[in-house]
Amino acid sequence: MTATELVDRYIAIWNETNAGRRRALIDTTWTEDAAYLDPMMRGDGRAGIDAMIAAVQERFPGHRFRRVGPVDEHNDRVRFRWELGPDGAPSLVAGTDFGEIADGLLSGITGFIDQAPAMAA
Repeated sequence: MTATELVDRYIAIWNETNAGRRRALIDTTWTEDAAYLDPMMRGDGRAGIDAMIAAVQERFPGHRFRRVGPVDEHNDRVRFRWELGPDGAPSLVAGTDFGEIADGLLSGITGFIDQAPAMAA
């Protein structure tokens, strides 16, 4: 599998609302001891990543993640941009993720938020 295919499967996980299918995708995309970290949340291990994604889907129902542009890669690292928004509408949130690959699976993602709506005071 290419790095682009792995990243596209990662994006598909964020969009999969069926818990069983999402967990199956996680099991074939992430290492057992994988970790996800961004400024607002963290998920450790496959179960932690699954719970984190389910929480995001609950907070943003009807929204979908999309990869924006190409996947950059070198050695065992990837970098890619993404956006989140309702189908057919402008994105609400956008970011850049940096990932590590081990044995063909994601072992870690560090996410950065590049665009987000202003939080109400």
